[in-house]
Amino acid sequence: MSGLQRFNGTIHAMEQACSLESAPQYPARSRTNNNTLAGMVLFAGFLLAILALVGTVSAYTTPDGISSAGNVYVSSVTIDPAVLFSGDKATATYFVTNGNANKSIAINHVSFGESKDIRLTSDSYDTNANIGPLQTRSFVFTIQTDSGEGSYYPTFSMSFRDADSLYYRTQVKVDNTPLVVTIVDKPDTFTQNKKDSITVQIANPRENDVKNVILDVTGDGVTATPSEIYLGVLASGADMNSTFLITPGQESPVNITVKYDNGDNHHVVSLAMPVSFAPDKKKASPQMSNVKVKLDSGVYDVTGDITNSGLENANGVSVAALSPAVPQDPYKTYVIGALKPDDFGSFEVTFKASGAGSVPLQISYKDTDGNVITSQQDVALTVTDSAQTQNSPSFLPVIAIILLIAVGGGYLYYRRKKNQ
Repeated sequence: MSGLQRFNGTIHAMEQACSLESAPQYPARSRTNNNTLAGMVLFAGFLLAILALVGTVSAYTTPDGISSAGNVYVSSVTIDPAVLFSGDKATATYFVTNGNANKSIAINHVSFGESKDIRLTSDSYDTNANIGPLQTRSFVFTIQTDSGEGSYYPTFSMSFRDADSLYYRTQVKVDNTPLVVTIVDKPDTFTQNKKDSITVQIANPRENDVKNVILDVTGDGVTATPSEIYLGVLASGADMNSTFLITPGQESPVNITVKYDNGDNHHVVSLAMPVSFAPDKKKASPQMSNVKVKLDSGVYDVTGDITNSGLENANGVSVAALSPAVPQDPYKTYVIGALKPDDFGSFEVTFKASGAGSVPLQISYKDTDGNVITSQQDVALTVTDSAQTQNSPSFLPVIAIILLIAVGGGYLYYRRKKNQ
């Protein structure tokens, strides 16, 4: 209650007391003297009360106090977070500046005007305090809202000891727009136990920054590297990309979860990426061609070319003959090395395969993750080179000798016959 209110209340009480003197009087012993004495005491008390109240009013509400309070103002306000989700808590900090160059301002109450939309969850300031000349003092409140999206305007108030109160309205925004998670790069298809790269974009469409952004990757039968990535602060209107590797062991969705803080309030947004297995259209694909078979002393010598018809490198390409072949020196296994897309290399393997009509040749290579991938191609053991002929008994020299003998014998016979 202000000094002026107390003054008016006392005046009213005095008026009621004085009105008793005008009430009808009834004869009584020494009644006149008693009434006169009581009236004098009552009048003296009335004068003292007036003087006391006038002094009180002049001490708490003065023209100088009102003028000085007019130089006190709210210099800035921060709401953290600047924009709330429904149900969020926030810290509202009011900075009050005393613009008087040589006078302190006494305050006795500071409060945040809560309502059904924005409520106060901390205490008000109910103790006396001073703000020195040209100084700024902060007043911090914790607030919370369960209201829907929109703008709300709670009132900050400050009561001065020597003047009226200061009132200041603040805008508090509520917006339930979450972060947006988008997959920007992934394989067209997945291969079981093959490592693939995934890139996601995290965007912040909100009007305020968010902090402690963390990306989590989980899934049944899925190995993620890394499985958790700390991204930090994401500014309003900004986005960032994050890349991780997954190795799926089964066809199961990969859960991409983004956790973040709006002020001190935790929020989550998730995205499920389906994983299904299909042939990899980009992987390396070594193909065998120009195969030739030679046979030398029971040992087959097979040569040919390996061409990488895929879109990725084939590393450590090698060729070997499988059962029923029995590898033989000098080329039990032939290592070609790395083949880039559309590149080729030659090979040569040697083995024995008694009684076999064909032998499987195995092509092995490593993908970019070091996984060994194999394929097979059957090769018919049909001699296509002259080596078999060269190593078989040749009758041409014998025939030539016989022809020479025959020609020579015929010539001698002809000479002899002529001489006779």
